Amino acid sequence: MNITEADAAAIRAKIEQQLDAFRRDDGATAFACASFSIQQLFKTPAEFMTMVRSSYQPVYRPRSVVFDDLVLVNGDLAQKVLFFSQDAEVYTAFYLMERPASGQWKINGCLLHAGTNL
Repeated sequence: MNITEADAAAIRAKIEQQLDAFRRDDGATAFACASFSIQQLFKTPAEFMTMVRSSYQPVYRPRSVVFDDLVLVNGDLAQKVLFFSQDAEVYTAFYLMERPASGQWKINGCLLHAGTNL
């Protein structure tokens, strides 16, 4: 897979856009960052935000965030991101990314694991 510096910057910007939307409780923007398949799964921004609040608290309200490398996860491009929770726990997230025909990168899932030993 040939990923340019512009692709890497666009991927990071998309994730940062979604994280900023979470901070502002802006479900419409957060939902718009997700791929079509994720949007089909959750149907509405409200349902999406309910899932994020209940299952992805470290992502929803992190104390801090550190971007790591782009990696392949089961053949899919993923951005590795470290999240530091409000209670000082560390989580590793892999943001699965896809670029539909529109050309704009979208988030196609987030694999979240406690700790950094993966």
